[in-house]
Amino acid sequence: MKSFKLSNVYLKYGSSIGNVKEKDGPVGKYFDYCFDDLSCGEKTWEKAEMKMYKKAIDVSLMKSKLDLQDIGLIISADLNNQIVIGSYALKDFDIPYFGIFSACASSVQGMILASSFVQNKSFKNVMVNVSSHNATAEKQFRYPLEYGSIKQDYSTATVSVASSIIISSDKSNIKLSRCTIGQVKDSYINDTSDMGRSMAPSAYDTLYNHLKDFKIDTSYYDLIITGDLSKYGKELFIELLKEAQIEIKCEIIDAGEMIYDREKQHVNSGGSGCGCLPGYFFSYIYKMMQEGKYQKVLLIATGALLNPIMCGQKESIPVISHAIALEVV
Repeated sequence: MKSFKLSNVYLKYGSSIGNVKEKDGPVGKYFDYCFDDLSCGEKTWEKAEMKMYKKAIDVSLMKSKLDLQDIGLIISADLNNQIVIGSYALKDFDIPYFGIFSACASSVQGMILASSFVQNKSFKNVMVNVSSHNATAEKQFRYPLEYGSIKQDYSTATVSVASSIIISSDKSNIKLSRCTIGQVKDSYINDTSDMGRSMAPSAYDTLYNHLKDFKIDTSYYDLIITGDLSKYGKELFIELLKEAQIEIKCEIIDAGEMIYDREKQHVNSGGSGCGCLPGYFFSYIYKMMQEGKYQKVLLIATGALLNPIMCGQKESIPVISHAIALEVV
């Protein structure tokens, strides 16, 4: 079994902080806040990401009507070396801290860990913070923006998004009900631009195990959202489901494909980054759940666990996906 049920675990709030490109995208008006420039008025890209990160915390606390002292634990993830965004942003916070890394699957990994702590009553409120920034991530994994490198049609654009998710034992109208922990898979791809297709088999594997472990089919959910497979990864994901004869009985979308308008914005195959799935979910889908459009939603966050050094040695990219279900109560 790679899955387990959750009980008495609720979603207090999840913020969505974007930037210029996200604001101009299809769900831009649903974000809690969007900055007007990629630098956020700061001198470095890293400080810009920290500013977005802190803004996400402020919004979540305000919307949930909590103070910092109400948070028992912070779980944090970003895409920079040694997850420095969270570590630097939180160095003045007097709150227990876990730094985690599953690349773009980190948001759901954090939500699973937070839910476990809340369920066993270790903490009443746990905050999960994730962020990604186009300029810091491109510099980290590919080439700095200033190089003006040519992108492939199948490449993705890292989103500039920060989210702060508060998971609590206090009842709300959305509970976290089921989760599946992914396992590291070999993508057999060593092209650092082809993130979507590298992660698609992992997303399939996690969904397959989720359905098998809980003895359900896709009709249990109104909506399944993958993280950042974007156009080509989403196509491969659907193809793998069909090959395995897993009947698609609900709506399936990908956050990376939905967060931008590929026809009007220069994003190639779509978006990616550990802020991609929570950014899209908490800007739009969360609000649609509040309005009754969706009752049961499964999030499958997808992560490419690449390292520039290993990729430089022509090693293939390990990948992982984690899943968590949210239900209206």
